[in-house]
Amino acid sequence: MLETQRICEQIHVGIKEIIAVYYSLPKNQGITLRKLVRNATLDVVDGMAQLLEVLISPSQSTENSDLISCNSVSVACQRVPEIPKDNKAAALLMLTKSVDFVKDAHEEMEQAVEECDPYCGLLNDSEDNSDSHNDEDGVLGLPSNRDSYWSEEDQELITPCLALVRASRASLKKIRVLVAENGKKDQVSQLDDIVDISDEISPSVDDLVLSIYPPVCHLTVRINSAKLVSVLIKALEITKASHVTPQPEDSWIPLLINAIDHCMNRVKELTQHAANS
Repeated sequence: MLETQRICEQIHVGIKEIIAVYYSLPKNQGITLRKLVRNATLDVVDGMAQLLEVLISPSQSTENSDLISCNSVSVACQRVPEIPKDNKAAALLMLTKSVDFVKDAHEEMEQAVEECDPYCGLLNDSEDNSDSHNDEDGVLGLPSNRDSYWSEEDQELITPCLALVRASRASLKKIRVLVAENGKKDQVSQLDDIVDISDEISPSVDDLVLSIYPPVCHLTVRINSAKLVSVLIKALEITKASHVTPQPEDSWIPLLINAIDHCMNRVKELTQHAANS
């Protein structure tokens, strides 16, 4: 019992020291870096808090939970050395994550379009396990047949939407390259601004992609497309005005903005009837 109390006291001291380290990080080092340090700190503290609960109430814990608690602390601590050392490295890490998220959404959407059947795999798997292939209500949790395919109007609308998702992916990749090649460690505020607006691209892409799945509401697609376009253009303009774009007049950014506007205009044309109804 005394040994357990001693260990708990040491853990408590360790938690306070870890939190103190986070608060000692100057804010002028960058918000992006501070967020990553904060997340790593919380992971360690959460793991140690779980371990404390196991030590305090051993009768309520199992050997397996003891191992899990110890492992969670170990894993969290092992990730600490992977924290970026400055705000530029932190910005590149976050931009890379955003690129990967949008890449996954883009590839998923392209695959569904190529198959011309967004729920093909799901419905086939479910039909194999169902005795009723003609149930009008469809498989539980999945859309009925009348809602599981794209109409000709839907397929026409998908083209500019997919182009917007592709433009999102291209924008993030190019922004990441600019930050990697031209980003300066001491320009923390501009790097933070680029990361903050870029973080909004992936959720906006997800909203648009989800709205494209049948049954398609054209008005929702129009709204989500406009939201994505607004975020994209803002991200490109912030990047263009920052130090990572040394020659804005020769930049590819205006060309990309024109392409994005063209896609949005096409979406508006194809959804005008929904907007007027």
